[in-house]
Amino acid sequence: MKPKKAISKDAETELYKAILRLKTAEECRAFFKDLCTPAELEAFTDRWQVALMLNAGKSYRAIAEETGVSVTTVTRVARFLNDGNDGYKTIIERTGK
Repeated sequence: MKPKKAISKDAETELYKAILRLKTAEECRAFFKDLCTPAELEAFTDRWQVALMLNAGKSYRAIAEETGVSVTTVTRVARFLNDGNDGYKTIIERTGK
């Protein structure tokens, strides 16, 4: 078996540029349903909901109970929400959530 090739930064940037060309939520839905497995899409959706709930001040345990995700996942999202790359913060601010 061949070792997995590292994804170049250029290829990663091309993906982000492609996503930015999508114009509606339905276009995004179609693209992500083609791009991701159902489990990957569910994980993305869960993490986004967790980020919104953390931003709203809900407790880790309450979020885990309400969403069904593990407290470990809630903790990971919280770490990136507070000390990550500001991706969650940027979108939360822009969506007014």
